[in-house]
Amino acid sequence: MKKILLYTFLLFSAAFIGSCKKGNYPGGMVSPYIGLYDLRNLYRGADVTLNTENMLGSNKITGIVVSDHSGGNMPAGLLVLQDKRRLAELRGISIPIGSDAAKYMPGDSIIVNLEGGVLKRIDGTLQITNVPSSAVTRVSSGKTIPANRVPANLILANPDKYESTLVAIVKGGFDPLPAPTDVLSGDKILNDGFGDLNLHTESTANFASKQLPVMANYYGIIFNKPGTGGQLIPQQRPRTGEDVVVLSSEIEIAPIIITGFISDVKGTDGNYEYIQLMATKDINFVATPYSVVVTNNANASTPTGYPANGWATGGMRTFKFNLNSGAAAKGTFFYVGGAGKTINGSGSTSMSTSNWIRAFNYTTTDGDGFGTKTGGLFANSGNASGLAVFAGTNITAASKPIDVLFVASGGSLYTAGPPAMGYRITNTDFYDVTNPITLQNQPFYANGSNTLCLAYTTADLGYFYVLGGVYNASLGRWIKARTQTNVLLSKTSVLSEIEGEGSTTLK
Repeated sequence: MKKILLYTFLLFSAAFIGSCKKGNYPGGMVSPYIGLYDLRNLYRGADVTLNTENMLGSNKITGIVVSDHSGGNMPAGLLVLQDKRRLAELRGISIPIGSDAAKYMPGDSIIVNLEGGVLKRIDGTLQITNVPSSAVTRVSSGKTIPANRVPANLILANPDKYESTLVAIVKGGFDPLPAPTDVLSGDKILNDGFGDLNLHTESTANFASKQLPVMANYYGIIFNKPGTGGQLIPQQRPRTGEDVVVLSSEIEIAPIIITGFISDVKGTDGNYEYIQLMATKDINFVATPYSVVVTNNANASTPTGYPANGWATGGMRTFKFNLNSGAAAKGTFFYVGGAGKTINGSGSTSMSTSNWIRAFNYTTTDGDGFGTKTGGLFANSGNASGLAVFAGTNITAASKPIDVLFVASGGSLYTAGPPAMGYRITNTDFYDVTNPITLQNQPFYANGSNTLCLAYTTADLGYFYVLGGVYNASLGRWIKARTQTNVLLSKTSVLSEIEGEGSTTLK
């Protein structure tokens, strides 16, 4: 009986093994749709004729149409679609199908049969040629296309990744400021604070004569043009006039900007922390006073909970320095902080000859108007610290700063309430009073999209936060956003280490 069972098992196993082809997954089926991520990777600099074999068993693509020919600014005959079927990586592709491309609208879900199509670069943009319009099938319409905010520097660094996708360039502006007679028509150099990107509008586009705004969001498709040595040069093309969303025509110039600080010197912090600032115009602080407020949200800082009075909360949460004496010339650094006036705590290089607008021993003296004397202005717990500059010295919960930055994000910082409580921000390279995508009000840090912060550095080593960027005082905006460089200071460090290469510059 045992032998019969064994033979039966062996016969069944042999039949099963013999029915399987080597290397195939039994019961598996290849999807007929290849992701655009994989499709674009088939191109290696030479034309590729597409078939089921080189598309790994697939023969179709599917995606959402992003092209819109109604505005007259798309390359003629190009149907542009995007998808993120593979690895959640958004990719796009352009297909020249002639006049039928205008029949498709943004939000149309389509399927395209690719058998016999040819993947090739035409005038810099990867396209699938030899695809008849009959190979395109509309499945549905009206699909939502999520806004894809991409900083210009990322597009410039990897133009192939963003080619044929719809992107939003947020808070875009121009240098010099547009004159009232300047219009969109032609090639414009668009700056979003992260890089300069070409904005292209055909002279025949039906919105070509639209006035060039001071600041706007620009929605549009990225196309590439050939550059020298095979380099791809990206340009953004708005599709219609509605792709240019004007944000502001008001220019707000910050007279003072935050350019660096040290929040944790080597050794005892008390009386040695300081903030580095820059004047963007000549300032006489006697005639035009300002103030600097630091917030410490360590768990032990009181009053606890959400800051009911914002930057004016006082206690161990916020500490104010009044700037009402001295002067600073345009483009120069000046300092605010402890009376120690050394570069990295006790016994380190003196900075007493630098321009100190306000310095006192905050371990023995309360802040100017609010803030309890303290051994440390900034949090060293990993919870959030922040610093803000204000016009004037009368600060309340409603006061809006002229520049502001935060380190880390922990602690009780913001609640929607009611009533809403938190630390107010202003429009900077890091923050937006109005969400630039949804256009919703978000006047506080940690409110809406206002979540950017500097990274907290290791405690008690003497790191100075060098905040390198380029501020254009005539435009009233950062044309190169600030980036954080942690400079580890020693007791013998010199001023050039915090005021030299990599520091903020004024244009």
